[in-house]
Amino acid sequence: MNKKFWLSCLTVVMMVSLLAACGGSKEAADNTPAAGGEGEKKEEKVTFTYFNAAAGKDKNTNETTIGKIFEDQTGVNFKMEHLVGDENTKVGTFIASNDYPDVIVPGSSIDKLVGAGAFIPLNDLIDKYGPNIKRVYEPYYNLMKAEDGNIYFLPLSAVVGEYTSAPNIEQGAFWIQRRVLKEAGYPKIKTFDEYLALIRDYVKKHPEEGLTGYLALTTQDKFFALTNAPMHLAGYPNDGGIIIDMETHVANDYADDDITKRYLQELNKLNAEGLFDKSSFVDNYDQYLAKLTSGKVLGFFDYRWQVGQAMNNLRETANKSGNDDLEYMALPIVYDENTKDQYLDPPSFVNNRGVGISVSAKDPERIVKYFNNLLTDENQILSNWGIKDETYSVDEKGRFYRTEEQIAQTNTEAFRESFGFKYFEYNWPRYGNGSTLPDGNSVGAGRQPEVAKMSYSEPDKTLLEAYDIDSFSQLFAAPDDRPWYPAWSIPIDQGSPAQIFTQKKSDLQRKYFPKLVLASPAEFDGIWNEYVGEFGKLDVKGYEDLITEEVAKKIANAQGQ
Repeated sequence: MNKKFWLSCLTVVMMVSLLAACGGSKEAADNTPAAGGEGEKKEEKVTFTYFNAAAGKDKNTNETTIGKIFEDQTGVNFKMEHLVGDENTKVGTFIASNDYPDVIVPGSSIDKLVGAGAFIPLNDLIDKYGPNIKRVYEPYYNLMKAEDGNIYFLPLSAVVGEYTSAPNIEQGAFWIQRRVLKEAGYPKIKTFDEYLALIRDYVKKHPEEGLTGYLALTTQDKFFALTNAPMHLAGYPNDGGIIIDMETHVANDYADDDITKRYLQELNKLNAEGLFDKSSFVDNYDQYLAKLTSGKVLGFFDYRWQVGQAMNNLRETANKSGNDDLEYMALPIVYDENTKDQYLDPPSFVNNRGVGISVSAKDPERIVKYFNNLLTDENQILSNWGIKDETYSVDEKGRFYRTEEQIAQTNTEAFRESFGFKYFEYNWPRYGNGSTLPDGNSVGAGRQPEVAKMSYSEPDKTLLEAYDIDSFSQLFAAPDDRPWYPAWSIPIDQGSPAQIFTQKKSDLQRKYFPKLVLASPAEFDGIWNEYVGEFGKLDVKGYEDLITEEVAKKIANAQGQ
């Protein structure tokens, strides 16, 4: 009896110990930040393929500091491939072969991929494996679902928390070299005529320097950098080749309007004066960036996110030399003095860009788990801020900031690549621009006031003081409320009349715009009239009616109707 009694006691003790051990494991897992799959068995390591339809350096994610941490958390690595050449050609090859990378981040070809059935539906996978994905994206589900009710990709702009605006220019602007402003005594200029006069005057005073007055980006997939400029000059934001009337909400394609003619005619005049770079129409993207970095280009229009590499390289050089002459300043240039600029984006959700899992993916569940793991507060901090006390610091109030040394380090292109900021700040499921954490810190380091203030060099401060502003975005007008914004995010079905129109319009502009800019001034009007005649043969009204209808739906949706 005694023996049985002690055996019973021993059994009870072992069971209690086992339960305690299990309880301890669960507690430890719960206290582990950003762990992927708490209490789950560690899965075998795997490498998936990832294609980004933007220029960049191919790399394995686990070759970066951030990507290696994510691999340690999930066992997943991605072999990243970036676009070389034309996006539509590359994507067309995928579609023709029906053989895709596991994960694709398209640009303007996203509708083609969805139409070709390249992406798998994510709804069930999110419900089963993606609680964080659901938390971030569920408020936007009605904007994300295709007509069949499926979600085929995760957009990159879901705002989490309170929205915070950017202190610096992240979007479009007319840029001008700082030395031009310095020599002119920091003039307060607003109109396109004033902007071009500055460039002309500077070149005239420095005839031996081989300067380029104005440069344009016109590559196959970035031609909008040329065609969008008239819209901004007329006082509208980037709705993508279309202007939406603020009162009637009616869409107007401005491709044959006077605002487009005026812009092209000014470039034509610059070309006749030897101030426009003729190679703009044949240069590739790398050549364009190299010219901006060279210090010879005085002015251009583009979006900050397209020229970031050149801007960062110029900042590195300026930091070493202490001379910011060759850096650029963003200006909110418009045609007329009484026009309010609208370069700054209002809060928006872009539902036709994102990251999708292809039908070729062998283990979509594992990829969704990886995406879900990205969308913790801890991992969004890692993707945007990095590692505490290495790439950012925290003050006694819990506010994130960066020291001068940390700012210099994290602005260096080589470091951004090796650490992984260049890859993980964007192009993955993420908290969108303007998001904030529960403690009030900005998700994006660039939008944190403490970082913006500390990031300003002494030459920056001189510029800010000269223009009586505290941050560079203060030079620009606040964005008006546009519930539909951006109109370019309205999905256009492949093969539809609207899609055929946009393709024909694009072909027409690629044919005529170089002619219009490079012709002699005497030939300009004749070529313009020919272009307008050809444009008038297209179904412009059908396209405008579709956009007007979709804008009305977006407004109604925003108003809860």
